[in-house]
Amino acid sequence: LSLDAGHTLALTGESGSGKSTLLHIIGGLEAAEAGSVEVAGQELVGMGDAALSALRRSQIGVIFQQFNLIPSLTVGENLRFHARLAGRHDSEWSAELTQSLGLADLLKRYPEQLSGGQQQRVAIGRALAGKPALVLADEPTGNLDEATGDEFMALMLRLTREAGAGLLMVTHSPVRAASLDRQIRLSRGQVS
Repeated sequence: LSLDAGHTLALTGESGSGKSTLLHIIGGLEAAEAGSVEVAGQELVGMGDAALSALRRSQIGVIFQQFNLIPSLTVGENLRFHARLAGRHDSEWSAELTQSLGLADLLKRYPEQLSGGQQQRVAIGRALAGKPALVLADEPTGNLDEATGDEFMALMLRLTREAGAGLLMVTHSPVRAASLDRQIRLSRGQVS
């Protein structure tokens, strides 16, 4: 499968089909046993840990289902964390993200002081802050009610486009999958 910058792709399939594993392999979080995985012109298979970490920092943003915010950092610090690691902090883009995500009044709060929807908005902002080439989202609306999930999807799609990134999203929801440009279904670890 392939995904170009500015395009969106839904990865669907039953539980256990390999969706999250594939997402983790593409993100350099798990090693592929065979085949080829190329992100931003770089081959991941056989790449060392340091090179994978550098690639993730500079080219990949991840939105986890469980948010994975750093509890000891404020919202503002969580938003800047990834971009600063990548050496790509852009204060203008950061301010735009903060405003678009409705987080301006929450910057000094800690993750535990936020609702699930607020935490998910911080997770979007953190993933997009460094303007990555690729955003990976693993069931990003799985923990949200329907209305909050709809709002989250609209925000994620708009901001990903503005960042110029490609979006690969794992989802069980046919409605969520239909909102992306393309869909690919996995069955028993194979594209079907």
